[in-house]
Amino acid sequence: MSLPSPSFYDEIGGRDTFVRLVHEFYRGVADDPVLRPMYPEQDLGPAEDRLRMFLEQYWGGPTTYSEQRGHPRLRMRHLPFKVNPDARDRWLAHMRAAVDTLELSPVAEATLWDYLQRAAFAMVNTFEE
Repeated sequence: MSLPSPSFYDEIGGRDTFVRLVHEFYRGVADDPVLRPMYPEQDLGPAEDRLRMFLEQYWGGPTTYSEQRGHPRLRMRHLPFKVNPDARDRWLAHMRAAVDTLELSPVAEATLWDYLQRAAFAMVNTFEE
């Protein structure tokens, strides 16, 4: 009897890796003049928790996100915000810097980055400035 293969979540270090990734990402967002206003909370902690839980669930970790918030419905959840190419590119720049701090294997980094890029492009909902 063979054991199931580990999830990507487990392969890259589980919760600790996603905590580091999302924390580093929001360190960049905190000072970004375009992205920061999209987060109404004074403290970015709740947004950090939501993104971490979403990414953990997506990559095979705990299903806490769906248990607390239901189906992700990412495009719908982002509709209230003006996500134009500039916002997307800023999001990607902060996420790229965060991914670089993880020191993942080249294959794991490419897998994660491919998803993050596709997700960011899919969230664009306007081309207005």
